[in-house]
Amino acid sequence: MEALESVKVCELSELTPYQGRTAMIDGQQVALFYIPDSGLFALQNWDPIGKAYVLSRGIVGDFKGKLCVASPLFKQHFCLESGECIEDPKVTLQRWRVREQQGNIVVG
Repeated sequence: MEALESVKVCELSELTPYQGRTAMIDGQQVALFYIPDSGLFALQNWDPIGKAYVLSRGIVGDFKGKLCVASPLFKQHFCLESGECIEDPKVTLQRWRVREQQGNIVVG
């Protein structure tokens, strides 16, 4: 998990449950996910297998008992909590600490 100065990126009301949203933070595209009853997640938006900034557009679901986002390109599943690719554990996404503070989403 990369250290990042805390940055307010949006309000919780701007996130649609189970759908990703992209935020530009310190020059990096970050995919934000709000999963009711599971929390908030922030992962790199870059798909290292498909070689494109697309993970915020992936489908969120449970795969092999882990909460994941499936890349819209080649359908690899990335764990929202760890960033690990389920099909290839050597591939891991960068992730950031994300929390809700008084209705605001804060990353870092």
